Amino acid sequence: MVKKRIVVTGASGYVAGQMLPTLREKYDTVLLDASPTTSPERPHPQNRDVKDVIVTDLVDPDRTKYQHYFEGADAVVHLGYIRRRENEDIDQYTSQRENVDMAYNVLRTAYETGVPRVVSASSNHASDWHERELIHKRAIETLDPYALPLSNNFYGWSKATYEHLGFIFASGVFGRKMGVVMVRIGSPAEINFSPGTDPGNYKRGLGSYVSKRDLTQLFVKAIETPNISNEHNVPWLVVYGISDNTRGFWSIANARRVLGYKPQDDSEVKFAGDIHRVLIGENKIAGPGRLGI
Repeated sequence: MVKKRIVVTGASGYVAGQMLPTLREKYDTVLLDASPTTSPERPHPQNRDVKDVIVTDLVDPDRTKYQHYFEGADAVVHLGYIRRRENEDIDQYTSQRENVDMAYNVLRTAYETGVPRVVSASSNHASDWHERELIHKRAIETLDPYALPLSNNFYGWSKATYEHLGFIFASGVFGRKMGVVMVRIGSPAEINFSPGTDPGNYKRGLGSYVSKRDLTQLFVKAIETPNISNEHNVPWLVVYGISDNTRGFWSIANARRVLGYKPQDDSEVKFAGDIHRVLIGENKIAGPGRLGI
């Protein structure tokens, strides 16, 4: 059987490193990044220098420079991201605007070259305002991915903008409807409680945790699921990317229903020893519940 051809942007990055072993095995991969080496802030889980990465600037508005990499692809996995620059204004608008430009270029190039599916890394921060003002204050218990994405920071704003850009290309306004899945990734790192860790943040991390194998499964299903169209026949889907966490506060019901996502991990089980010490044991430092202290 001929393998599907998958373009992966941000291939030198941390999130890509979680999934590349599986993606390389399953697909014929084209790996793109602005740099062949990983960020020192979040080193690659597999290795510091990622082989086979093609260096290209996807922020460049001249899409003819990289269009040929997208031609013939069955899907694009967009993980590319520009980090905040040193001495940048606190609101990060400049770098986040460039991330929006990159997302547009990826979607537009995929559309123009006939790619049928784009799976893009959005973020839980697209709904920061809901979380801080409603979830944490217990005004609501869980957040649906189709609640209006409202963030109180420019990082979250950029991710919400990715989602809307994706909807435009999925809507059919230009002709064909390109399938787009936006994955609001939770916390894709192991959770370790150390002295000085804020108990509230620790409990939040237990809710937002996503294991490497669950994250990989979710992206593979987002690539493979034949029909992602909603009730209005628009092939656009927003899902939260978390494991099956007992303390989860974002709904993954639509990921289960539409993509057949079956997360295998639960932070409550995986980190049970630390949880007992921090939240249950004789010297516990936080109270019960999913959030707060």
